[in-house]
Amino acid sequence: MKLIVGLGNPGSKYRNTRHNIGFDVIAALAKRHFTGRPKAQFESEVAEIRIGNEKCLLISPLTYMNLSGKSVQAAVSFYKVSLQDDLMIICDDLNLAPGRIRVRARGSAGGQNGIKDIINRLGSPDFARLRVGIGKPPPRWDTADYVLGKFSSGEQTLIDEAIVTSANAIEAWVNEGVQAVMNRFNADPAKAKNRAEAKKKTNNDGTTDTSSGLQIRKSVDGQTDDHRATSTETKPEAN
Repeated sequence: MKLIVGLGNPGSKYRNTRHNIGFDVIAALAKRHFTGRPKAQFESEVAEIRIGNEKCLLISPLTYMNLSGKSVQAAVSFYKVSLQDDLMIICDDLNLAPGRIRVRARGSAGGQNGIKDIINRLGSPDFARLRVGIGKPPPRWDTADYVLGKFSSGEQTLIDEAIVTSANAIEAWVNEGVQAVMNRFNADPAKAKNRAEAKKKTNNDGTTDTSSGLQIRKSVDGQTDDHRATSTETKPEAN
């Protein structure tokens, strides 16, 4: 069993905000692989799917961001999975440009309170995470207001592409492991495209290289509105 956890804040007020990008990737995966209705478990909405030959559980914690570890710890304990091999966390990242994604096999919280709580409750940073860039707030903007706000129209195009790419990366992680995903998906798309174009024009033996560069689909899978369950927490966390 693989546990795929998307972080965010529950409720319609926070739907499609920068901080809820983890929920959006989970929704994209659910659209591809799930036809039922999610159930309530581990203080989360969960959906069991299959990617290739592997059973996976999509998890959207409903504890609010800063208590995400409660749901993750409960699921990990129930299924007794390997943190290093079977757990993937999806979250936003202020330090990445909008639309960039970065996969890591382990690491610190990097200022993300959901990841911080997961590390504290599991007692280990040794789990994979996929971060989706949302960019830094403009000067004089409050960080909490920024991450709890919605994307601009220009950003949304990049984010829609990133959601699709992230779902592709998660599927690859299930089937191939984290190292293969890091090698394939961590490259800057613009730089990868430039390298591919340069390689196509001239390669070492003087022939034309017809291989394509990094491809990103131009439309995002639809998103579910199934994040409806209520939470006992009273205040969302911004980081």
